[in-house]
Amino acid sequence: MKIMVAMSGGVDSSMVAKLLKDSGHEVIGCYMKLHAKPGYHEENIRKVKKVGKFLGIETKVLDLQNEFNKLVYEPFVNIYKSGKTPNPCALCNRLIKLGKLLEFALTLGCEKLATGHYVRVENGLLKKAFDESKDQSYFLANIDKKALEYMIFPLGEMLKSDVKKLANQFPELIEIAGQRESSEICFVPNSYIEILQKHYNTDLPGVVRDTSGKEVGKHNGYMHYTIGKRRGFSVDGAHEPHYVVKIDASKNEIVVGDKDELKEDEFETENFNEFANLDDKFECFVKIRYRSEKLKAFVEVINNSAKVKLETPANGIASGQLAVFYDEDERVLASGFIS
Repeated sequence: MKIMVAMSGGVDSSMVAKLLKDSGHEVIGCYMKLHAKPGYHEENIRKVKKVGKFLGIETKVLDLQNEFNKLVYEPFVNIYKSGKTPNPCALCNRLIKLGKLLEFALTLGCEKLATGHYVRVENGLLKKAFDESKDQSYFLANIDKKALEYMIFPLGEMLKSDVKKLANQFPELIEIAGQRESSEICFVPNSYIEILQKHYNTDLPGVVRDTSGKEVGKHNGYMHYTIGKRRGFSVDGAHEPHYVVKIDASKNEIVVGDKDELKEDEFETENFNEFANLDDKFECFVKIRYRSEKLKAFVEVINNSAKVKLETPANGIASGQLAVFYDEDERVLASGFIS
């Protein structure tokens, strides 16, 4: 087949290109320019070109900075401004990597698009990767179901450690295999607040209230806080830790409580994204953020939203984050953004 590989200059996507080329496929590599972080793209493109030369494949650079800015960056900033916690990777995977890049691949006559994501596909559904420590099914759970028909994830059945060992066997890939991995949001240098400060005055002192509505302290500006944060604000006379349980952007106020008050057993989602043919009511397991454990849940779907009831209360359910619904076989049934 003719397959495009999304190449970042990292070991995972480089090995995807090699594995597919060794399997006899016609491979085209493509690097996406998504943002204007100084010096970021030049070094990555150098590595992509180096791998392309080693493999004897064509490599392209696709400039998607305008699309990324409109579809990912601006929503990231605006969602924080609204007092919610965004998930830019979920938007990027749907709209850019498995959206605009897939469109580009198809225009070049490619039959498939391959990426270095650690995830599997089983019976048309995304499934948790064999390497549980690297599983990325959560971040892909917002993609368009139709895109899955064109996707290949060669690393889904592999361990990350084995991928690096394979890469280290080739002198041309040793540099890439040994480089430090980036696990942060690609356009955020150190902290998300640095991004917001380019657009807004984030230092707006305001009131801290307890869950009864009583004023109990002061904070430095609501954009500095996310649900579950326990530092950076004052609570008069407090002897026990307090956590942010609610953010009121319109009033520049945060509400804090003890650990038990952080727990919730119900929430709703919007933009319900379904992969399986689900009933209006179903039982499943849900993850409320990437590193959270899966919790048993009872879900009722109403139009484009879902009401979720947890069997066990969870800490830190944050508006704007992605809730991902799994079956007992670790397959993604659906997802939705917590409202």
